[in-house]
Amino acid sequence: MAIALAIFFLVITAFSIAGRVADSRDSADWKASHEGFRHTT
Repeated sequence: MAIALAIFFLVITAFSIAGRVADSRDSADWKASHEGFRHTT
C-alpha cells in the first residue's frame, strides 16, 4: 500500500512539473489582481 501511494504522488508530481495539470480554480488565469492579490468584492 505504501508503494502504491508513493507511486501515485510521484506520478502527480511528474505531471505537475510537465505542466499537464489543469487549474481547478474557476477563471483563475484571467481574473484581475491588485499588486498580486485578488479581492472577492
